[in-house]
Amino acid sequence: MATSLLAPRATVAARHSVGRQHVGRKCAPARAVSRVALRPWAAPVLRREAVLARALSRDDDEDSFDEDDDTDIRCELDRVPGDGNKYTRVMLKVSGEALSGSSGFGIDPEVVQTIAREVAEASLAGVQVAVVVGGGNFFRGAQHEGKGLDRASADYMGMLATVMNAINLQAAVESNGVPTRVMTAFSIQEVAEPYIRRRAIRHLEKGRVVIFGAGTGNPFFTTDTGAALRAAEIGAQCVFKATMVDGVYDSDPRRNPDAQLYENLTYETVQRLGLGVMDQTAITLCQENDIPVVVFNLNTRGNIVHALRGGTVGTRVSSKMDAPQKNGAKNGAKRGAEQKGDAAKK
Repeated sequence: MATSLLAPRATVAARHSVGRQHVGRKCAPARAVSRVALRPWAAPVLRREAVLARALSRDDDEDSFDEDDDTDIRCELDRVPGDGNKYTRVMLKVSGEALSGSSGFGIDPEVVQTIAREVAEASLAGVQVAVVVGGGNFFRGAQHEGKGLDRASADYMGMLATVMNAINLQAAVESNGVPTRVMTAFSIQEVAEPYIRRRAIRHLEKGRVVIFGAGTGNPFFTTDTGAALRAAEIGAQCVFKATMVDGVYDSDPRRNPDAQLYENLTYETVQRLGLGVMDQTAITLCQENDIPVVVFNLNTRGNIVHALRGGTVGTRVSSKMDAPQKNGAKNGAKRGAEQKGDAAKK
């Protein structure tokens, strides 16, 4: 289609810059500049009809500086139907500590690649995936308050840590064949896009994974709150919190081997019992917008893609259960061992 718009002398069939063309009283947005700089004598000469058709076909909400639409089109053609998916658009919250693996600091490439593969698999299955990453593997603002830093400055440093994690995860997901965008709450235009709600939704509709960095962009708010806020803004149907344990327990399963795993909880129960699902601000945001929260173990192979496609994993927090339900058949330690055993058999 592009070659039909070129003059006979033009030899390059690439996307090209189209200035703002006046159509009646409307003004069409400019096309993105091609990555290949066309020589003046090879510049395409567009017919008036072609310019008019292109201007009318432009989506006002479409981003104007993405340069790889051809890649996204191929990705969409390869995408399998999503009829088996329970959700269309989801939010995945990954803590910074999870990215560090067993070392407890920095980034474990194997862990990041495992997460990226499952995110890519869910995306290729037709689920629109947004991700929020924490920064605790590098810097946690709340822990450094009073050590020569005020809380606001420490939180801003923590936000920068989340951006580093987001860029790393972006590269890992794209290495698995899925185009990915990083959007930050404050402007770092050289490495990431500024967060714009409509543009983020447009990326998701195009089949791209969107990773949100820098939390909410404000100090005194956690990345859990950032995940709940972004989920509400983009219309996510569920928030999935990937943790190092199988779900929400009545006590710490690492200290108490007889800890009982909750399968279902209400928002009110979480707030009343002070369970460590998310901070109170994040839970309140999810409750007010009726967004379910699923807490599950990311270390179990296949859990992420299974959860994002609507499978039953971990603990679900929503407004539908009148009372908390515990899994009384097995204690926390036995359940975790059985889940790992099932994953190994598969």
